Amino acid sequence: MDAFQFLMNGFIICFQPLNLLFAILGCLLGTIIGVLPGVGPAAGTAMLLPMTFGMPATSSIIMLSAIYYGAMYGGTITSVLVNVPGEAASAITCLDGYQMAKKGRGGAALAVAAIGSFIGGTVATMGLVLLALPLTAMALKFGPPEFFSLMFVGLSLATSLASKSMIRGLISTVLGLLFAMVGIDPVMGNPRFVFGQTDLLDGFGIIPIAMGMFGIGELLLIAEGSKTTVINTKLREMWLTWREFKASVFPIIRGTLIGFFMGLIPGVGVLVPTFLSYGVEKRLSKHPEKFGTGMIEGVAAPETANNAYCNAAMIPLFTLGIPGSAVIAIIMGAFMMHGLIPGPFLFKEHPEIVWAVIASFYIGNAVLLIMNLPMIPMWVSMLRIPTPLLYTVILGFCVIGAYSVHESVFDVGLTLGFGILGYLYKKLDFPIAPTILTIILGPMMERAMRSSLDMSRGDFTIFFTRPISVGLLVLAAIFVVSSFFRASAVIKKDTVI
Repeated sequence: MDAFQFLMNGFIICFQPLNLLFAILGCLLGTIIGVLPGVGPAAGTAMLLPMTFGMPATSSIIMLSAIYYGAMYGGTITSVLVNVPGEAASAITCLDGYQMAKKGRGGAALAVAAIGSFIGGTVATMGLVLLALPLTAMALKFGPPEFFSLMFVGLSLATSLASKSMIRGLISTVLGLLFAMVGIDPVMGNPRFVFGQTDLLDGFGIIPIAMGMFGIGELLLIAEGSKTTVINTKLREMWLTWREFKASVFPIIRGTLIGFFMGLIPGVGVLVPTFLSYGVEKRLSKHPEKFGTGMIEGVAAPETANNAYCNAAMIPLFTLGIPGSAVIAIIMGAFMMHGLIPGPFLFKEHPEIVWAVIASFYIGNAVLLIMNLPMIPMWVSMLRIPTPLLYTVILGFCVIGAYSVHESVFDVGLTLGFGILGYLYKKLDFPIAPTILTIILGPMMERAMRSSLDMSRGDFTIFFTRPISVGLLVLAAIFVVSSFFRASAVIKKDTVI
């Protein structure tokens, strides 16, 4: 009952004209970002993060969250109509969605994606409401050792699941930790690794890093791309036939469950539930050989899992303070920009903010459903903007956004430098997510570790003598070891082939 009352208060705050406006604006911007091939939710959220710097905390988080799940749906449009995923999570949708569009059923594919996304996102938000307070009560029992172990679990998952190569994932994580060490020592207060640059006393800001590695890095990669063909679709083509409706019901249910439970695990990433849900539907189908030829189940399941994951991935952030993906890490950075630390104390110290954001998920999912179905032709027209003009404008926004936070040319240089680094990451198939996550979590992990050692007078066994802490470390070890075995199996398979 307490959760329901808090949620009702959140709706009251969320329905304030300013907050409602930013929720709708976030959905609109997110869909535009998703429609633009190659930009994706991480790059889009990073590029628009500076816009929220002078906004109220509640409004800014509502808008960034709406951009996140709006971009997830927007990526479906290009997957279906252009056969180019707007973001990675929609890659699997290309297999059947584009084939449906070639058969004249592109509108039906987009309609079932919108409906499934709405159902998956709404159910996952209900789970967030039900689990938020119990998980928060449990997390309040955590001390510094438990927090260190918990964040270590998140990083171990991010490292092991962010890339097919365990070595690349580890290198990306170590580089993130090195970047996180630049600035003021969080315990002693001494500057370190600043090399006389006063601009580095606060460390590397999340905005230059995220905008550079995701935004400019993607633009440099897109510059190597080729021209694509757009398939037109009309509003009257968006009605589902009775057969398509029946075929979509159970895939939407299963996609919701898969996406929700995958979202509870930090570091899994949105690709896992979408590909897993597609694989489940293909395995359960009476005609698996038809997948890839225009099966509506191949669109309904992954698109539902996609949005269910996005909303469920907020649960670890809100209750435990663990960002489960690069986009969630950027949203966490927005919290911290406003002096808010996600985690159990957020519910006690700022309940009005967190419950307003949770309420906005319901509103955002409804707005996306109402907004996107009739506006498909408009989104398609955006894809015909000349690519050089479109991405030149995006590059300009990146530079302006980096400068506007501190009005610093140094930050612009950092953004360009990290953009080149992001490009190299993508060319060499290095995962960016572990670097972003460790930059966010690194100082918090260090603070928790050194506070723990102060408690134990330098005795590292404190992490292994407290039940919750040792349990989390064992879990992290299981994730890392299983990842090594999986990587070894892949190497052996490639060698045999």
